[in-house]
Parts: sequence; structure tokens; C-alpha cells
Amino acid sequence: MKHLVFIVAILFAGYSYFSSQPDATPNNAASVTQSQHPNSSDAVISNAFANQISGQQVSGQGVVLKLLPDDIKGSRHQKFIVKLTNGHTILIAHNIDLAARVSGLSEGDSIMFSGQYEWNAKGGVLHWTHRDPNGSHPSGWLEHQGKTYQ
Repeated sequence: MKHLVFIVAILFAGYSYFSSQPDATPNNAASVTQSQHPNSSDAVISNAFANQISGQQVSGQGVVLKLLPDDIKGSRHQKFIVKLTNGHTILIAHNIDLAARVSGLSEGDSIMFSGQYEWNAKGGVLHWTHRDPNGSHPSGWLEHQGKTYQ
């Protein structure tokens, strides 16, 4: 029963979010604009955190709260903490072996994102912020100062 409730919650959240959004994975990365991706996933991310849900594809925006050192073990990741408008914070781990580093990123900058949310006790991690070279996972992206990183 617990698994059924979990599945229904994910399906409802995904349907509610994606049915009201334009395509979150643009064919032309340069065409992504802020107006296409409003900050509507704050509640979805907060719900995933509160209910310890992982594996949910989300898009949104926030402000860079803290830049962290790159993770250089295994696949290299650019890491930074983003604060959403509702105050929730998430760690973004952007794979810089598969996508370009977000250049010129500073604390206080606005950033838009799309990727896979994974729960942890500190607020969660967003990864898969790039194209999947195998084509088996939804593509994610980051947008900073009008440039899309995928």
C-alpha cells in the first residue's frame, strides 16, 4: 500500500507539473528562456524533500547561495548550493565531463535548472543537468545569464 501511495503521488505531481509546462527539454538549447520555465517546482522539490522522494525530474530557478569545490572523484562535477524562492536549498552537481562548466558563476547569481532530484537530509541534490549520451535518461540543463549548459 505504501508503494502505491508513493507511485500515485509521483504520477500526480509529474502530471500536474508537466501538463502546465511547455516542453522542459528543448531541442534547441539556445531557445530556453526564463518565460518558458517559471519557478513552479519549488513546491514539488519541497514535497520530495519532506517525503524523502528521489528520482523526480524537476525544473525551476533559484539564487546561487554558495559555490563549492569541484568533485573530482570519478566523473567531475561543478557543485553549488541554490536557494529557491520558498527558502529551500538544494545542491546542484553538474557533470563537467559531459557538459560545459557554468562559466562566470558567482554567489548571488540567478540560475535556472532542470534535472533529477535525489533526496538527502541536507535538502537534496540535483543531477543529470546535462544530456544523456546514451539517450536513456531525460536531458537536463542549467541556464545562467542567458546561456544554456547541457
